[in-house]
Amino acid sequence: MLLSSSFFSSLSRIFLQRSLSLALNLLAPSVLLFSVGWLVYTRFFHPLSRIPGPFWASVSRYWLGYQVFTGKAEFVQRRLHEIYGPLVRIAPDEVSVSDPAAVKIIYGIKSGFTKTDFYPPFASGISPHGDHFAQQDEAKHSARRKLVNNIYSMSSVLESEQYIDTCTEVFLSKMAKFAEKGQVVDLGEWIQWYTFDVVGELFFGQQFGFMRDEHDFGNYILSLDTMMPTTTLLCVLPVFLRYFQVFLGLLFPSIRKAVEGFNEIRRAGKFWVDHRLQQMADRKVNRSDLLDKLFKVRQNKSDFDIPEIQNESVVAIFAGSDTTAIAIRSILYYLMKTPDAYAKLMEEINKADSDGRLSKPHVKYNEAIKLPYLVACCKEGIRMHPSVGLSLPRYVPPGGSQIAGRFFPAGSKVGISAPVLHSNTDIFGADAAVYNPDRWIRDPKAAAEMDRYMLHFGAGSRTCIGKNISLAEIHKMIPQLLRSFKLELVDQQKEWTTHNFWFNKQTGIEVRVTSRRDI
Repeated sequence: MLLSSSFFSSLSRIFLQRSLSLALNLLAPSVLLFSVGWLVYTRFFHPLSRIPGPFWASVSRYWLGYQVFTGKAEFVQRRLHEIYGPLVRIAPDEVSVSDPAAVKIIYGIKSGFTKTDFYPPFASGISPHGDHFAQQDEAKHSARRKLVNNIYSMSSVLESEQYIDTCTEVFLSKMAKFAEKGQVVDLGEWIQWYTFDVVGELFFGQQFGFMRDEHDFGNYILSLDTMMPTTTLLCVLPVFLRYFQVFLGLLFPSIRKAVEGFNEIRRAGKFWVDHRLQQMADRKVNRSDLLDKLFKVRQNKSDFDIPEIQNESVVAIFAGSDTTAIAIRSILYYLMKTPDAYAKLMEEINKADSDGRLSKPHVKYNEAIKLPYLVACCKEGIRMHPSVGLSLPRYVPPGGSQIAGRFFPAGSKVGISAPVLHSNTDIFGADAAVYNPDRWIRDPKAAAEMDRYMLHFGAGSRTCIGKNISLAEIHKMIPQLLRSFKLELVDQQKEWTTHNFWFNKQTGIEVRVTSRRDI
């Protein structure tokens, strides 16, 4: 019996070893066969196989992942469109489009194009109804957005204009100290501190304290900077990798840090809503800010509760600072790089100031937008460097669609990149690569036409819900700052550094600040 048992045990081991050996021997040729088959399919038989583009982009999404990893994807996409034309295949199933006519086709309000699987990794996961940015269901997005649209209208934002002014006061007082000491300022960092404190004032009833304490309050900026590269990379890589996120987090510290960074932003949104609930219980709320207005929506809508308010708060912290800071940095940077434009803007500001058309001590938004060259400088700065530096991908709807002379079947992914479209010479002229605010004031009809192709806030029904907050900050801050101080780059020849991980952030803007009273 023992002999028989030993014999069968040995036989089983031999069988398992040979089975494993056979499986391994079959695995290599199977993988090779699949790879060759996939390559042949994507290159010759895929519905997008005739769209030109880099070889590796046509066979794997890892090519696109690498471009995102470098933080310079917009430069690559611009160059590819110069080489291949209005359609460039940037993944086996995705095409980047630069044809201006495609803006209305893809992003029109009733276009039928929907957000792709790029967006879910950005979802906050707090509300069962999703959020405005990551929600893929257009009907759900429309219904949820209607509940809060009025809160984000320009008239609603301007009801809180005085709170933007209180942040500007702190910012200018800090700049005055730097001017007095002759100290070099990291203007990019201070602008982000400013925009974060504005979010605090407008939503939560108080500045966070970035500018007051001159530091990254609650590590909010660190959390965002930690989460954005990895999260954006996860958005563009094959979807199946998302199911292994926990496992990958054990292997790669950067993924663990990204998850923790995202969790920090979620916790921050929840904290400030809980803080307001306590204030309400203690009857210590004495002003109407955006959070107060969200609580009023809750009173009138049964399906809008605390999770939805927390959701709005998280999105405000997540996107409300970076995008506006990027825009303000760009406007000021290009003005400092272009002395003639700077001087022309100062002439307009000085004239309006001496005529009494700009209030003191704070410039009002409705005054600022009546200064045509100021508006032109703002648009041109944003055009040169839009806050979002990647494509805005959409699924082609049922029935397919004709784009730039090609038919795209349903389910294809197409998208337009703001940096690519904003450099289109057919729209913005032969000098599209040059900062030139005059292009916006030479011909009103031409300016209106160019405006149709500005994608810095997105387009159609998915236009950024917080764009009016951003516009108010930008148009109030720029003239207020330039009326008070002269700004000069420490090194006029040095270029800033950009980091494109969805938000296309800039660093290295070192500036000398001089009080205009001392000039």
